[in-house]
Amino acid sequence: MRCGKMAAPPAAGAPGAWGGVRRRCQRLLYWVPVLFISSILCWSYYAYVTQLCLLTMTNIGEKVVCLVAYHIFFMLFVWSYWKTIFTLPMNPSKEFHLSYSDKESLEREPRGESQQEVLRRAAKDLPIYTRTMSGAIRYCDRCHLVKPDRCHHCSVCDKCILKMDHHCPWVNNCVGFSNYKFFLLFLAYSLLYCLFIAATDLQYFIKFWTNGLPDTQAKFHIMFLFFAAAMFSVSLSSLFGYHCWLVSKNKSTLEVFRAPVFRHRTDKNGFSLGFSKNLRQVFGDEKKYWLVPVFSSLGDGCSFPTCLVNQDPEQASTPGGLNSTSKSENHLFPAKPLRDSQSHLLTDAPSWPEAAAKADKGKVGMSNPALTMENET
Repeated sequence: MRCGKMAAPPAAGAPGAWGGVRRRCQRLLYWVPVLFISSILCWSYYAYVTQLCLLTMTNIGEKVVCLVAYHIFFMLFVWSYWKTIFTLPMNPSKEFHLSYSDKESLEREPRGESQQEVLRRAAKDLPIYTRTMSGAIRYCDRCHLVKPDRCHHCSVCDKCILKMDHHCPWVNNCVGFSNYKFFLLFLAYSLLYCLFIAATDLQYFIKFWTNGLPDTQAKFHIMFLFFAAAMFSVSLSSLFGYHCWLVSKNKSTLEVFRAPVFRHRTDKNGFSLGFSKNLRQVFGDEKKYWLVPVFSSLGDGCSFPTCLVNQDPEQASTPGGLNSTSKSENHLFPAKPLRDSQSHLLTDAPSWPEAAAKADKGKVGMSNPALTMENET
């Protein structure tokens, strides 16, 4: 009996081989912005500690104060930057993935009522309240899952990211639920780092232009150090201010450009619970951890409290004060607390069950647009 031959490896010019080489090159190029920031940081450490503090400052007390304060800002900057880069983004839990039979049904059946029924069955016990722009259940055909609220598919990471804010090239990572607090602290401490350098370097920068410094190489480091610190301070202050506003409104960058769509209608402030609760969702309940790059955000990233009074009638009802659980006994979904005052979404229109009943009554024999599968990134 003849033995089968081993398959030969792909030739060097094969499309598969070139595709693998291209992906590896892309992954390396993604680290270029991180290496740029790291090189600037290393140079600033040398310029400030060696050239400015040790070789230029003459007052011992000033040297000690500047060196101690600088290293505190430097440590917090590096710590938060490291955590932002190397904290893996969280992906939806297994409850949101379609079962093997459901995936087979989606692939076998044409788009229509059959696929709508599959999505309805998969999503009915999940804590999801947002829809696509057309009112469909949010489904990712690349990850084969029903998207949790505020979850989006990242084209760079090729994964669905929980509470995705954006993919940041400066950290070569997705900024989302797992590392958004670290990203905010990175912006804050990098801004303080640059402001501190610019403030303490200012008098020596002035001496450079008035010929008050000795003619050494330190004067050029002092000049470029002030320019770099001032330039980065301007850009970081605007970016940090923008994300502070996002936190105060409980929004992500993606939700600013595309407001979340609920079963009833679009609501750009649907997840806002008030300034204090919005702040605690990102930083947690324990204030001692707010300024430290350790994870303390509230929730599991799969479900979020909303300001909506009425829940989606297609979802499993949750009595007030109780927790709703999925079919998996190991995964607990927190209850959705409701704000006392009614949302402006519901003051001028009937409640969701009434609206759904009227819509169904007027569309006998027609497919429900809220259940049409639509792929959304």
